[in-house]
Amino acid sequence: EVQLVESGGGLVQPGGSLMLSCAASGFSFSSSAMSWVRQAPGKGLEWVSSIYGYIRNTNYAGSVKGRFTISTDNAKNTLYLQMSSLRAEDTAVYYCAKGGNSRFESWGQGTQVTVSS
Repeated sequence: EVQLVESGGGLVQPGGSLMLSCAASGFSFSSSAMSWVRQAPGKGLEWVSSIYGYIRNTNYAGSVKGRFTISTDNAKNTLYLQMSSLRAEDTAVYYCAKGGNSRFESWGQGTQVTVSS
């Protein structure tokens, strides 16, 4: 029932920007905590950011703070991750996940972000 579909990934040069989107369905999006997690090649999952609560508070991993912005459009049931000042270390598959506080109930198929050149 729960469906999360990421999009917006691609190849970008260091210092560039990219906007990721996650189309959500099958649950009450507006009342759900949502997160972005990523997995670099050969590494485990790394939490990136979460948005939660009535006023949609946000948290960020130290590695992306000041460069990434998480947001939602509740009318469209869509989660976003605006990424700026991208670095090679940001190269990973980015996943949209329902939940927060390390309790991720479900996630999408992921979208590849490659920062190179």
